Amino acid sequence: MEKLRVKYPIIVEGRYDKAKLSSLVEGDILQTDGFRVFSDKKKLALIQRLAREDKVVLLTDSDRAGFRIRGHIAGAVPPEKVIHVYIPQVHGKERRKSRPSAEGTLGVEGMDPQVLRRALEEAGVLEGGEEAPPREPITKGDLYALGLSGGTGSAGLRRAVQRRLGLPEGIGPNALPGILTRVTTLPELRRLTEELRREAEEKPAKEK
Repeated sequence: MEKLRVKYPIIVEGRYDKAKLSSLVEGDILQTDGFRVFSDKKKLALIQRLAREDKVVLLTDSDRAGFRIRGHIAGAVPPEKVIHVYIPQVHGKERRKSRPSAEGTLGVEGMDPQVLRRALEEAGVLEGGEEAPPREPITKGDLYALGLSGGTGSAGLRRAVQRRLGLPEGIGPNALPGILTRVTTLPELRRLTEELRREAEEKPAKEK
């Protein structure tokens, strides 16, 4: 399979993530060495320098550790310089490991190559692909109006939406509107929310 070329440096957590991505894409891939980026000032300074030159892509695991690392880096560079790419939460175990991770989900190294490719394509970071056209932003107010925040059952409905869209459940409420804007539209989100509500209402009836 021909490798894909990426427009911007991609930041991943570890060497196995880097190896997996290197088998799929050509371009600069920088690893944080896990939590080492919290104390390695030189590495963080390099990421900041890359972000000054152009955008950087954050592609960490969709677990608590991955979100902590993502948040630390995102807080150190201007938000307009960061492109967040997320992988879905898939339960399983990487081949090289004797047991699953603490949360029982696959990291970047365990993702199917087609899943990684689709995530990069949707983020508009591949050479030859066009940046996704600007969309009307989905706001916190929209989430509230759709019942995805601030109400009874909002958390469960929000998790269901994220699962249906292939997004990890660990995305924080402040980041979620921006991520939803990248992967869907407000009419599509409204339709999906209504569909999930109907399914939830029909489920108890079927169980009787």
